[in-house]
Amino acid sequence: MPHRNTVQTIDARPNLTSVKLHKSSFSPFISLLTATLVAVGSTALAADKPAATLKDAYKDHFYMGVAINRTIAMNAAVRAENVNRSLEQVNKDIAVVTGQFNQISPENDLKWQLIHPQAGSDGYNFGPADAYVNFGLSNNMYIVGHTLVWHSQTPGWVFQGTNVPPGATNSPAPTLTPGPDTTNAPGTNGFGGRRGGRGFGGFDMSGPRASREELLQRMHDHISTVVGRYKGKIKVWDVVNEALADGGTNILRASPWQQIIGPDFIAKAFEYAHEADPDAILRYNDYSLENPAKRAKLITLIKSLQAQGVPVMAIGSQTHVSVSSPSFEQEDAVLTDLETLGLPIHITELDVNSAQSGQRSNSGDVTANAATTQGGLVSNADKKLADAYAGLFRAFKKHDKSVKVITFWGVNDGVSWRAQGRPLLFDANDQPKPAFDAVMRVATGEPLKVE
Repeated sequence: MPHRNTVQTIDARPNLTSVKLHKSSFSPFISLLTATLVAVGSTALAADKPAATLKDAYKDHFYMGVAINRTIAMNAAVRAENVNRSLEQVNKDIAVVTGQFNQISPENDLKWQLIHPQAGSDGYNFGPADAYVNFGLSNNMYIVGHTLVWHSQTPGWVFQGTNVPPGATNSPAPTLTPGPDTTNAPGTNGFGGRRGGRGFGGFDMSGPRASREELLQRMHDHISTVVGRYKGKIKVWDVVNEALADGGTNILRASPWQQIIGPDFIAKAFEYAHEADPDAILRYNDYSLENPAKRAKLITLIKSLQAQGVPVMAIGSQTHVSVSSPSFEQEDAVLTDLETLGLPIHITELDVNSAQSGQRSNSGDVTANAATTQGGLVSNADKKLADAYAGLFRAFKKHDKSVKVITFWGVNDGVSWRAQGRPLLFDANDQPKPAFDAVMRVATGEPLKVE
């Protein structure tokens, strides 16, 4: 038990007040002495008591955040993002969010497909996004917007047009088949689909498309409207998401944005976002930065943007990883490399996959999600998860001069996009797992204790 000499001092207080005093003029002195003893004892007790929440444990290091779904933001047992929670469960989820965290990101409701499903200025659906922002404001949380420009979860109308791609014959514009990527519905990729849908929003890049000028105008109008609506409320924006190519020598993914506009679509997106809210922190966000080759592409891209004066203000490393890797040493190396860019580092979508099939890759690609959560859990999963989180947070804490935000991708295993991999600190019933204790112990420097 903690050593508490001060408690004994407080208990001895009656001995002081029981002494016979014949002059009432001593009363103020006795009152002052008593108050001082109580204050000193209370302070010591508070110092002995360890922080009980993540946000308190890491308050001197970085924001501790969480991605929330629509049920939490709206405080309702609605069917959203394939999350099927009762109102009782939702209320428990909310209690963990508001009790443990001081920063939020939206899983889906600020993605183009959800907030701007139809063309034109009257094609927006602001209700869920407004609820998300209001939830953050009412709970005094640091609010992140995710995401403005992405190859996935972007409705097909954004890229539609009459321009024939090079080498193609003139043919009518394709008719889009209604589905999760072309309607105001969440993506359905893999288990739950809570990060996104498949491919390029259902758009056929071999057919007619928008011109560069048309697509730039649509991008500008969307960013101006969405960022402008939440100006001063949303403090950080994921402006461009996952533009890097996974393999090969090309720096950028061959997305509709890149093929129609060209590589400067990234610079334009940041320019438009900065115009809409000059005070917002604008970040580039991507996955698999644990992979040295992809990390090198990121550094090349960001240095090029910096040389052009593009307002990239932070790096988002998603950090969808596994209990097998990265180790503390590997994550330390990742952060050391990213620090060469001279920008704040945000860990934006943290989870640690415990599924057997998820140990061969740390990809955050939505199309590969189903394959990474199969085969059951690894042996001794709780201990391996706790060890993995301890290693990560040791690295984050070591680099806390650069790491400013840590965001878990979901409040608990029950609502995680990788639910079968049990990747978070709380189980589906919102009970803390051994990994929670491990993360808390890193904050205090206590040794890890997991059986």
